Amino acid sequence: MSQSRRQFLNTAAVAAGAAALSETAWAEKQPAVFPVSCNQYSWITFYAREGRDWSANQDISLTEFASTGIKAYEPAFNHAEEVTKLLPLLKKHQLVMPSVYVNTSLHQAGEASKSLESVLAIADALQPAGTKIIVTNPNPIKWGSEENKSDAELAEQAKNLDKLGAELKKRRMSLAYHTHDVELRAAAREFHHMLLATDPANVSLCLDVHWVYRGSGNSQVALFDIVKLYGKRIIELHLRQSKGGIWQETFGEGDIDYPKLARALNYLNVKPHLVLEQCLEKTSPKTMNGVEAHKIDLVYVNKLFNNI
Repeated sequence: MSQSRRQFLNTAAVAAGAAALSETAWAEKQPAVFPVSCNQYSWITFYAREGRDWSANQDISLTEFASTGIKAYEPAFNHAEEVTKLLPLLKKHQLVMPSVYVNTSLHQAGEASKSLESVLAIADALQPAGTKIIVTNPNPIKWGSEENKSDAELAEQAKNLDKLGAELKKRRMSLAYHTHDVELRAAAREFHHMLLATDPANVSLCLDVHWVYRGSGNSQVALFDIVKLYGKRIIELHLRQSKGGIWQETFGEGDIDYPKLARALNYLNVKPHLVLEQCLEKTSPKTMNGVEAHKIDLVYVNKLFNNI
Protein backbone atom coordinates (compact mmCIF):
# COMPACT_ATOMS: atom_id res chain seq x y z
CA MET A 1 0.00 0.00 0.00
CA SER A 2 1.22 3.52 -0.74
CA GLN A 3 2.45 5.62 2.17
CA SER A 4 -0.52 7.32 3.80
CA ARG A 5 -0.83 10.99 4.67
CA ARG A 6 -0.71 10.09 8.36
CA GLN A 7 2.53 8.15 8.05
CA PHE A 8 4.16 11.13 6.37
CA LEU A 9 2.81 13.66 8.84
CA ASN A 10 4.03 11.73 11.84
CA THR A 11 7.56 12.39 10.61
CA ALA A 12 7.19 15.79 8.96
CA ALA A 13 5.45 18.72 10.62
CA VAL A 14 4.12 21.71 8.72
CA ALA A 15 6.86 24.33 8.56
CA ALA A 16 6.44 28.03 8.01
CA GLY A 17 8.27 31.08 9.26
CA ALA A 18 6.19 34.22 9.63
CA ALA A 19 4.87 36.63 12.20
CA ALA A 20 1.76 35.76 14.16
CA LEU A 21 -1.54 36.86 12.62
CA SER A 22 -3.50 39.42 14.61
CA GLU A 23 -6.73 38.23 16.20
CA THR A 24 -8.89 40.49 14.03
CA ALA A 25 -11.73 39.87 11.65
CA TRP A 26 -10.16 37.45 9.18
CA ALA A 27 -12.75 34.86 10.15
CA GLU A 28 -15.54 37.26 9.19
CA LYS A 29 -14.15 37.54 5.67
CA GLN A 30 -14.48 33.86 4.90
CA PRO A 31 -17.10 32.92 2.28
CA ALA A 32 -20.49 31.54 3.31
CA VAL A 33 -20.11 28.74 0.76
CA PHE A 34 -16.72 27.07 0.79
CA PRO A 35 -14.74 27.12 -2.45
CA VAL A 36 -13.18 23.92 -3.78
CA SER A 37 -10.23 23.08 -1.55
CA CYS A 38 -7.13 20.91 -1.85
CA ASN A 39 -5.40 18.86 0.80
CA GLN A 40 -1.68 19.34 1.32
CA TYR A 41 -0.92 15.63 0.98
CA SER A 42 -1.45 15.52 -2.77
CA TRP A 43 1.15 18.29 -3.10
CA ILE A 44 3.52 16.41 -0.81
CA THR A 45 3.43 13.46 -3.22
CA PHE A 46 4.00 15.60 -6.32
CA TYR A 47 6.90 17.38 -4.65
CA ALA A 48 8.40 14.12 -3.41
CA ARG A 49 8.39 12.72 -6.94
CA GLU A 50 10.49 15.72 -8.01
CA GLY A 51 12.86 15.34 -5.07
CA ARG A 52 11.40 18.40 -3.36
CA ASP A 53 10.10 18.95 0.17
CA TRP A 54 6.69 20.64 0.42
CA SER A 55 7.43 21.78 3.98
CA ALA A 56 10.90 23.20 3.30
CA ASN A 57 9.61 26.65 2.31
CA GLN A 58 5.87 27.07 2.76
CA ASP A 59 5.91 30.53 1.15
CA ILE A 60 7.22 29.10 -2.12
CA SER A 61 4.95 26.06 -1.88
CA LEU A 62 1.83 28.14 -1.32
CA THR A 63 2.82 30.47 -4.16
CA GLU A 64 2.63 27.45 -6.49
CA PHE A 65 -0.57 26.27 -4.82
CA ALA A 66 -2.28 29.64 -5.32
CA SER A 67 -1.16 29.81 -8.96
CA THR A 68 -3.56 26.94 -9.78
CA GLY A 69 -6.61 29.06 -9.00
CA ILE A 70 -7.60 26.89 -6.04
CA LYS A 71 -8.72 29.26 -3.28
CA ALA A 72 -8.93 26.97 -0.24
CA TYR A 73 -6.30 24.86 1.48
CA GLU A 74 -6.65 21.87 3.82
CA PRO A 75 -3.40 21.43 5.76
CA ALA A 76 -2.69 18.87 8.45
CA PHE A 77 -1.61 19.82 11.95
CA ASN A 78 0.03 17.98 14.82
CA HIS A 79 0.41 20.98 17.16
CA ALA A 80 -1.28 24.35 17.70
CA GLU A 81 2.02 26.16 17.11
CA GLU A 82 1.93 25.04 13.47
CA VAL A 83 -1.34 26.91 13.01
CA THR A 84 0.15 30.18 14.25
CA LYS A 85 3.00 29.89 11.76
CA LEU A 86 0.78 29.10 8.80
CA LEU A 87 -1.97 31.72 9.17
CA PRO A 88 0.06 34.73 7.95
CA LEU A 89 1.07 32.84 4.80
CA LEU A 90 -2.53 31.94 4.00
CA LYS A 91 -3.45 35.59 4.37
CA LYS A 92 -0.54 36.62 2.14
CA HIS A 93 -1.59 34.24 -0.62
CA GLN A 94 -5.31 35.00 -0.20
CA LEU A 95 -6.17 31.42 0.66
CA VAL A 96 -8.96 30.38 3.00
CA MET A 97 -8.92 27.34 5.27
CA PRO A 98 -12.45 25.96 5.74
CA SER A 99 -11.13 22.60 6.94
CA VAL A 100 -8.04 21.02 8.44
CA TYR A 101 -6.81 17.50 9.09
CA VAL A 102 -5.57 16.51 12.54
CA ASN A 103 -3.96 13.41 13.99
CA THR A 104 -5.60 11.55 16.86
CA SER A 105 -5.19 8.31 18.78
CA LEU A 106 -8.50 7.52 20.47
CA HIS A 107 -8.71 3.79 21.20
CA GLN A 108 -6.82 3.92 24.53
CA ALA A 109 -7.95 6.24 27.31
CA GLY A 110 -4.55 7.72 28.13
CA GLU A 111 -3.61 8.48 24.54
CA ALA A 112 -7.11 9.75 23.84
CA SER A 113 -6.91 12.32 26.61
CA LYS A 114 -3.72 13.73 25.11
CA SER A 115 -5.23 13.75 21.62
CA LEU A 116 -8.34 15.61 22.71
CA GLU A 117 -6.23 18.22 24.49
CA SER A 118 -4.06 18.67 21.38
CA VAL A 119 -6.95 18.92 18.92
CA LEU A 120 -8.83 21.42 21.06
CA ALA A 121 -5.70 23.58 21.31
CA ILE A 122 -5.45 23.46 17.51
CA ALA A 123 -9.14 24.35 17.24
CA ASP A 124 -8.64 27.38 19.47
CA ALA A 125 -5.64 28.51 17.40
CA LEU A 126 -7.77 28.21 14.25
CA GLN A 127 -10.40 30.70 15.39
CA PRO A 128 -8.94 33.68 13.45
CA ALA A 129 -9.14 31.65 10.21
CA GLY A 130 -12.84 30.87 10.44
CA THR A 131 -12.18 27.13 10.03
CA LYS A 132 -15.41 25.13 10.29
CA ILE A 133 -14.45 21.48 9.77
CA ILE A 134 -11.84 19.42 11.59
CA VAL A 135 -11.15 16.07 9.93
CA THR A 136 -9.58 13.21 11.84
CA ASN A 137 -8.67 9.62 11.06
CA PRO A 138 -7.99 7.90 14.40
CA ASN A 139 -4.74 5.94 14.41
CA PRO A 140 -4.83 2.17 13.91
CA ILE A 141 -3.06 -0.17 16.33
CA LYS A 142 0.04 0.21 14.19
CA TRP A 143 0.43 1.58 10.67
CA GLY A 144 1.11 -1.25 8.24
CA SER A 145 -0.01 -3.91 10.72
CA GLU A 146 -2.81 -6.42 10.12
CA GLU A 147 -3.89 -6.20 13.77
CA ASN A 148 -7.44 -4.98 14.32
CA LYS A 149 -8.74 -3.15 17.38
CA SER A 150 -10.65 -5.12 19.98
CA ASP A 151 -14.32 -4.48 20.68
CA ALA A 152 -13.33 -2.67 23.87
CA GLU A 153 -10.93 -0.45 21.93
CA LEU A 154 -13.57 0.34 19.34
CA ALA A 155 -16.02 1.30 22.09
CA GLU A 156 -13.38 3.52 23.71
CA GLN A 157 -12.56 5.16 20.38
CA ALA A 158 -16.20 5.88 19.56
CA LYS A 159 -16.74 7.40 23.02
CA ASN A 160 -13.76 9.72 22.57
CA LEU A 161 -14.68 10.59 19.00
CA ASP A 162 -18.12 11.68 20.18
CA LYS A 163 -16.62 13.63 23.08
CA LEU A 164 -14.25 15.45 20.74
CA GLY A 165 -17.10 16.28 18.38
CA ALA A 166 -19.19 17.67 21.23
CA GLU A 167 -16.31 19.91 22.35
CA LEU A 168 -15.71 21.18 18.82
CA LYS A 169 -19.42 21.90 18.44
CA LYS A 170 -19.10 24.33 21.36
CA ARG A 171 -16.50 26.12 19.24
CA ARG A 172 -18.88 26.21 16.24
CA MET A 173 -16.83 23.60 14.42
CA SER A 174 -17.78 20.21 13.03
CA LEU A 175 -15.80 17.01 13.52
CA ALA A 176 -15.58 14.86 10.38
CA TYR A 177 -14.59 11.21 10.74
CA HIS A 178 -12.22 10.03 8.00
CA THR A 179 -10.89 6.59 7.06
CA HIS A 180 -8.20 4.93 5.03
CA ASP A 181 -8.51 1.26 4.05
CA VAL A 182 -7.75 -0.22 7.49
CA GLU A 183 -11.19 0.63 8.85
CA LEU A 184 -12.89 -1.37 6.10
CA ARG A 185 -11.35 -4.67 7.24
CA ALA A 186 -13.30 -7.33 9.15
CA ALA A 187 -16.73 -6.47 7.72
CA ALA A 188 -15.90 -2.77 8.13
CA ARG A 189 -16.58 -3.14 11.85
CA GLU A 190 -14.48 -0.13 12.83
CA PHE A 191 -15.99 2.12 10.17
CA HIS A 192 -19.58 1.24 11.00
CA HIS A 193 -19.13 1.39 14.77
CA MET A 194 -17.67 4.89 14.64
CA LEU A 195 -20.81 6.12 12.93
CA LEU A 196 -23.39 3.96 14.72
CA ALA A 197 -22.01 4.60 18.21
CA THR A 198 -21.66 8.38 17.86
CA ASP A 199 -24.24 11.15 17.78
CA PRO A 200 -24.70 12.59 14.26
CA ALA A 201 -24.91 16.01 15.93
CA ASN A 202 -21.33 15.52 17.13
CA VAL A 203 -19.67 13.41 14.43
CA SER A 204 -20.04 13.95 10.69
CA LEU A 205 -18.37 12.01 7.89
CA CYS A 206 -15.52 13.03 5.62
CA LEU A 207 -16.00 10.48 2.86
CA ASP A 208 -12.59 9.72 1.39
CA VAL A 209 -14.08 8.19 -1.71
CA HIS A 210 -11.13 6.27 -3.06
CA TRP A 211 -9.98 4.85 0.28
CA VAL A 212 -13.46 3.45 0.82
CA TYR A 213 -13.42 2.08 -2.73
CA ARG A 214 -9.95 0.54 -2.33
CA GLY A 215 -10.52 -0.66 1.21
CA SER A 216 -13.60 -2.61 0.13
CA GLY A 217 -11.73 -4.42 -2.64
CA ASN A 218 -12.24 -1.80 -5.37
CA SER A 219 -16.00 -2.00 -4.93
CA GLN A 220 -18.38 0.67 -6.09
CA VAL A 221 -21.20 -1.43 -4.62
CA ALA A 222 -19.70 -0.97 -1.15
CA LEU A 223 -19.01 2.72 -1.79
CA PHE A 224 -22.58 3.52 -2.79
CA ASP A 225 -24.01 1.38 0.00
CA ILE A 226 -22.11 3.60 2.42
CA VAL A 227 -23.58 6.66 0.74
CA LYS A 228 -27.06 5.16 1.19
CA LEU A 229 -26.41 4.37 4.85
CA TYR A 230 -24.62 7.52 5.93
CA GLY A 231 -25.12 10.04 3.15
CA LYS A 232 -26.82 12.61 5.35
CA ARG A 233 -23.74 12.72 7.58
CA ILE A 234 -21.32 13.52 4.76
CA ILE A 235 -19.97 17.00 5.37
CA GLU A 236 -16.82 16.71 3.25
CA LEU A 237 -15.49 14.68 0.32
CA HIS A 238 -11.87 13.80 -0.37
CA LEU A 239 -11.65 13.42 -4.13
CA ARG A 240 -9.24 11.06 -5.87
CA GLN A 241 -9.49 8.96 -9.01
CA SER A 242 -7.77 5.86 -10.34
CA LYS A 243 -7.65 3.88 -13.56
CA GLY A 244 -7.15 0.15 -13.31
CA GLY A 245 -6.74 0.63 -9.57
CA ILE A 246 -3.79 3.05 -9.97
CA TRP A 247 -3.99 6.63 -8.74
CA GLN A 248 -3.82 9.05 -11.65
CA GLU A 249 -2.17 12.45 -11.87
CA THR A 250 -5.45 14.25 -12.40
CA PHE A 251 -9.00 14.00 -11.13
CA GLY A 252 -11.31 12.98 -13.96
CA GLU A 253 -12.97 9.93 -15.45
CA GLY A 254 -11.79 6.56 -14.18
CA ASP A 255 -12.67 3.64 -11.93
CA ILE A 256 -15.11 5.50 -9.69
CA ASP A 257 -18.36 6.82 -11.12
CA TYR A 258 -18.13 10.33 -9.68
CA PRO A 259 -21.08 11.68 -11.72
CA LYS A 260 -23.21 9.01 -10.03
CA LEU A 261 -21.86 10.08 -6.64
CA ALA A 262 -22.64 13.72 -7.36
CA ARG A 263 -26.19 12.79 -8.36
CA ALA A 264 -26.64 10.64 -5.25
CA LEU A 265 -25.58 13.47 -2.97
CA ASN A 266 -27.75 15.94 -4.86
CA TYR A 267 -30.73 13.61 -4.40
CA LEU A 268 -30.04 13.60 -0.65
CA ASN A 269 -29.71 17.40 -0.75
CA VAL A 270 -26.22 17.04 0.72
CA LYS A 271 -23.70 19.71 -0.29
CA PRO A 272 -20.33 18.60 1.14
CA HIS A 273 -17.15 20.61 1.21
CA LEU A 274 -15.14 19.45 -1.83
CA VAL A 275 -11.46 18.73 -1.18
CA LEU A 276 -9.15 17.53 -3.93
CA GLU A 277 -6.62 14.92 -2.88
CA GLN A 278 -5.34 13.50 -6.15
CA CYS A 279 -2.22 11.85 -4.74
CA LEU A 280 0.49 9.90 -6.49
CA GLU A 281 1.77 6.41 -5.80
CA LYS A 282 4.76 4.57 -7.25
CA THR A 283 2.87 3.30 -10.31
CA SER A 284 1.10 6.58 -11.12
CA PRO A 285 1.69 8.13 -14.57
CA LYS A 286 4.39 10.78 -14.81
CA THR A 287 3.44 13.39 -17.40
CA MET A 288 3.03 16.70 -15.54
CA ASN A 289 3.89 18.64 -12.41
CA GLY A 290 1.66 19.53 -9.49
CA VAL A 291 0.62 22.96 -10.75
CA GLU A 292 -0.43 21.60 -14.14
CA ALA A 293 -2.31 18.69 -12.58
CA HIS A 294 -4.21 20.76 -10.04
CA LYS A 295 -5.34 23.28 -12.65
CA ILE A 296 -6.94 20.38 -14.53
CA ASP A 297 -8.42 19.02 -11.30
CA LEU A 298 -10.10 22.33 -10.49
CA VAL A 299 -11.76 22.60 -13.89
CA TYR A 300 -13.10 19.05 -13.72
CA VAL A 301 -14.43 19.22 -10.17
CA ASN A 302 -16.23 22.50 -10.85
CA LYS A 303 -17.83 21.08 -13.99
CA LEU A 304 -18.79 17.84 -12.26
CA PHE A 305 -20.50 19.26 -9.20
CA ASN A 306 -21.95 22.39 -10.81
CA ASN A 307 -23.70 20.53 -13.62
CA ILE A 308 -25.67 18.06 -11.47
